[in-house]
Amino acid sequence: MTQHPGSGAGSRVPATLLLLLSVLLLLTAPATAPTARAAESDGPSVTLSKKEAGKGGEITVKGGGWRSEALLMLLICGRSTPERGVVGGTNSCANADGRAVTTDKKGAFSKKLPVAEPPEPCPCVVHVATVTGEQALFDAVFTVAGHPTAPLPPPADEGRLAVLATTRLEGESSLLTWFGAPPARQLVFTVGNLGAAPVEDPVFEIGTAHGVFAPQWEERQWRGTVAPGGKARIKLPVELSAGAHGDYQVSLRYGTKVLAEQPWGVGRPWGVTLFWVLLCLVVPAAVFRIGMAVVDKVRPRPAGTVARHARRTRPASTDTAALPWFTQDSAPSENRRSAPPENRPPPTTKGHVWTRNGG
Repeated sequence: MTQHPGSGAGSRVPATLLLLLSVLLLLTAPATAPTARAAESDGPSVTLSKKEAGKGGEITVKGGGWRSEALLMLLICGRSTPERGVVGGTNSCANADGRAVTTDKKGAFSKKLPVAEPPEPCPCVVHVATVTGEQALFDAVFTVAGHPTAPLPPPADEGRLAVLATTRLEGESSLLTWFGAPPARQLVFTVGNLGAAPVEDPVFEIGTAHGVFAPQWEERQWRGTVAPGGKARIKLPVELSAGAHGDYQVSLRYGTKVLAEQPWGVGRPWGVTLFWVLLCLVVPAAVFRIGMAVVDKVRPRPAGTVARHARRTRPASTDTAALPWFTQDSAPSENRRSAPPENRPPPTTKGHVWTRNGG
């Protein structure tokens, strides 16, 4: 068989190029797929323009991957790390200097945040969390220059408590609640310690949500110890704002885990409505009576009415000249008024003398 020179080399060159291209595709495909999956699973993210700044400064907080058009709260918190979160809740944050921001349609935002010293020592974070809707949060490491630092307390056996029985709300509304006083109940539940260490004086969080709004959390500490494998019956107070009514959702959280949720239907304070109805009736009636009295006082009166009114108000006189049934000539004399008839001497006749014996 006769072979032409160069025919074998020419056929091997395209095969080698195809092999190299296949290897490159295999090497690049695994690298791009996990990156896309990681971007989808990362969720919300936050970046800071500065990792450290002093009190009175300002940083720019940017984020992405959040829910579209979500309301977020930005806080600088002490005694916190991204791994353990904000230890002690929002009491460790500079709440007065926080900022709110709404994400755009793509879930991104950019907001300037003033640097303030939190009430707790560092380590510190910039805490970003949703205010309404489904809860999401992110903690970015940040250092407040000049602020004291202290090690975090040893981690407790958090998250090892579980609710063993159905939660319920105990208590009844009083008469004052019918007139707008804050409704109050007690959340009763039983927890068990599933961990290997005792839980002492656990701090729970009670959240109350109305409608589509996110729960407003308040810390409630229970004094006591739950031994490993033991259980305890706990009562925590729950209170709403004055005049609250409608359907509410009460949530119980320990650490970062929601243990239970309980619905609460609050009646309308009809006493307040009754008060305003009565006020709308009484006040116009009182104003009308006052107005009529003023009109009656200042209105002009006819001449005859004034004369009759003057005669009614003139004091009575004891002078006989003022009496209409006596005249100056017919008025009784002083002798007639002064001497009674029985003591008056008999009349005498001129030229005749009366004696005792008569004749």
